[in-house]
This record gives sequence, structure tokens and C-alpha cells, in this order.
Amino acid sequence: MRVFFIADLHFDDDRILRYENRPFEYVQQMNETIIRNWNDIVTKEDKVFVFGDIGNESYIKQLNGKKYLIKGNHDTKMNQEYRTCGFEEVYDYPIVYENFWILSHEPMYINCNMPYANLFGHVHQSPQYTTYSKQHYCVTVERIDYTPIAFEEIKKRITV
Repeated sequence: MRVFFIADLHFDDDRILRYENRPFEYVQQMNETIIRNWNDIVTKEDKVFVFGDIGNESYIKQLNGKKYLIKGNHDTKMNQEYRTCGFEEVYDYPIVYENFWILSHEPMYINCNMPYANLFGHVHQSPQYTTYSKQHYCVTVERIDYTPIAFEEIKKRITV
């Protein structure tokens, strides 16, 4: 079993194409690309943490793996609705994973004296945030080629 991370899917949100200059002509092309990329690397046994803003949740059951949602600012339904559509568990707040990694929708304040690293989404391609440093990694789809990123890859880039 491998572990993957991804954020800001925004399924069926045609506005996101313009807002974030996503390289798709239409929203269905974006949806199909994300689903195909996901299922090409994620197996049914793998675990995937989605850091919010999923958009139309009807696509979730098409995605391989055991999925966990950390809700984002656009995820406004009751947690049980997200479980019904295919998530194993749903979190309203950031969680600490393996005693070191803070998983959140929005970036968290982390300084060099703190014993944590933050994996997050939300900021899309904002130049205010680098994709990664020694204590953070942004997994919004625009920065990871619309494909879930493996935990091993993040660990290689972040020296902890």
C-alpha cells in the first residue's frame, strides 16, 4: 500500500479553468484527465488524502484507493454525505499524520524551530508560496500535474 496526496480537484467547476489558467478547453476534459491520471497510479489498496475543494463529489467513487478528505473552504456538506460518496473518513480540521506531517487544506504557519512539516493545498499557483521547502509541500493539482503525488516523492524532496 502506498500513500498519496492531492488538493483542489474542483470537479465540474468551469470557473476554475479561468481562475487558475488550467490547461483544459472544457471542464469535462479536466475531470477526465484528473480521473485518468489518478487511476493510472493509485491502486484500490492505496490510501489517498484529499486536501479539500473536491467540487462535484459524484466522481469520487470512480477514483481508486481508500480516500480521506480534509475539508476545504468549498466542502460545505455534512461529513456523512462525503462518506456516502466514497470517502473512508472526513476531517473538519487539519490532522497530524505520522507524528510529523500536518495535513491541511490551507497552509499552516510553520517555522524552522517547529518539529513539523505542512502538506497543504488551497493556494493553487499563487507565487506567494513555493511548491516545497524543508517544512512544507503544496499538493494543489496545478503544481503536481493533476496527478496524486506519492508520499515517497514528497519525503525525497523534503529533507527531514
